[in-house]
Amino acid sequence: MGGQWKYLFRAVDKHGQLIDFMLSNRRDTGAAYRFLRKALKTMSDCPLSSITTDKLASYPKAIRRLQSEGLLSKDAEHRTSKYMNNIIEADHGALKRVIRPTRGFQRMATAYATIKGFEAMRMIRRGHCVLPQPGVTGEIRLVNQLFGLAA
Repeated sequence: MGGQWKYLFRAVDKHGQLIDFMLSNRRDTGAAYRFLRKALKTMSDCPLSSITTDKLASYPKAIRRLQSEGLLSKDAEHRTSKYMNNIIEADHGALKRVIRPTRGFQRMATAYATIKGFEAMRMIRRGHCVLPQPGVTGEIRLVNQLFGLAA
């Protein structure tokens, strides 16, 4: 972005449905904590039994902090197996293929809005969301709802 590296954190459930994403300037414990807290708020109605991440050293620290604050159950298992992370890696690769033709972004706000749009369209295409009514009209209403647009 603007010639500098930025990091895209993404969370998906075991079925490959997007939970949440976050763009960050850094890939440290603070960023991991903010992202996991944001994803947990999205999933507040569904208790987690496990979290699978890559082997970034920041994740265990962030998870311990969330557990000590009571935002995450102490029983939640943190898994870092290379192969258990394949769902997110495959999904992330598909998103990168869609983003690549944009030839990069100049600002975080632009990147966030564009990725949010890509993710919304991917959710609709995969059938990962309940449309307010069938067909194109339902898709339009869902996009308006997601982006706060007036219909």
